[in-house]
Amino acid sequence: MSTCATASRQLAEPLAGTAATARTWLLVEQPGPWGADALTASHLDPAVGRALDAAAEGTGVRIALIRRPGRHADCHQPGTHRVFAAHTAPGRSWIRTAAIADPAELTRLDLAALGGGEHGGLWEAYDGDPLVFVCTNGKRDRCCALLGRPLAAELAASGAEAWEVTHIGGHRFSPTLFVLPYGYAYGRVTAHGVKDVLEAVRDRRIVTGDCRGRSAWERPAQAAELAVRELTGEEDADAFDVTRTDGTAPHWSVTVAHTDGRTWQVAVEQGAAEPARPESCGRAPGTPARMDVISVTPLRTDVPAEAPAGPRPSRPGAFSPPS
Repeated sequence: MSTCATASRQLAEPLAGTAATARTWLLVEQPGPWGADALTASHLDPAVGRALDAAAEGTGVRIALIRRPGRHADCHQPGTHRVFAAHTAPGRSWIRTAAIADPAELTRLDLAALGGGEHGGLWEAYDGDPLVFVCTNGKRDRCCALLGRPLAAELAASGAEAWEVTHIGGHRFSPTLFVLPYGYAYGRVTAHGVKDVLEAVRDRRIVTGDCRGRSAWERPAQAAELAVRELTGEEDADAFDVTRTDGTAPHWSVTVAHTDGRTWQVAVEQGAAEPARPESCGRAPGTPARMDVISVTPLRTDVPAEAPAGPRPSRPGAFSPPS
């Protein structure tokens, strides 16, 4: 039986520039089954789900439900919910976490501040292993369940800090996931590949293979930053920032800056992935948008003498690899 993921893989559809956009993630543990629109179709109070969805509009915060890998019986047992708020902007990444009794508490959060990167001392700083969230919601797309759930279970069994997540887009790239604190998403991954990604993140490095982009940026900027990483071989997680994006679809000019002062101008064009293929299982074939990097032009290549060297000092609330 053909699936959207099989078709996308066979057609070698590019991954760069396809990550979900979220400067800040708000992830809420909710065990049990999930519907296609999980915020209002799970054991989470639908009124709370609707309120959170409305409150997040335009804030830069993306909300999703999470659960531990394993069997998910259709029963509701009261208990605490693990929650994570994570900001993914370069140089300012942080994760805050808490265990709450009632998700309705989340409706009182200042989502605009969280989207802007200000946690205001909310909850506790998370400084454990990198967090990996694998999309597994079969009610959104069967590929996410067929390919995502076994991967999530294998990662959890290996000791990774793995969670299942409701929806991060790009079903046809299943199994797909993202990793915090930096917010880079990956597609068509294997357990071995994910372990390499997590090992790199522990060292504050980024693996670009099978990478869809960093969620802090819109799709053209995601593709541009990955192109500069490939060109330079730079692995440091926070080495690059996107300082400017000019243009509108289908043409953009993206400025990517290194912390050492170098800059590049990247021309990105929106193309159509052809031939037609289903963007999700059960849908009619279409030609999804793709981000094509046309050129990468150095604007400044000299490294200032005063450029910082060595590891950056840790920041309050920032991810720190365990010793």
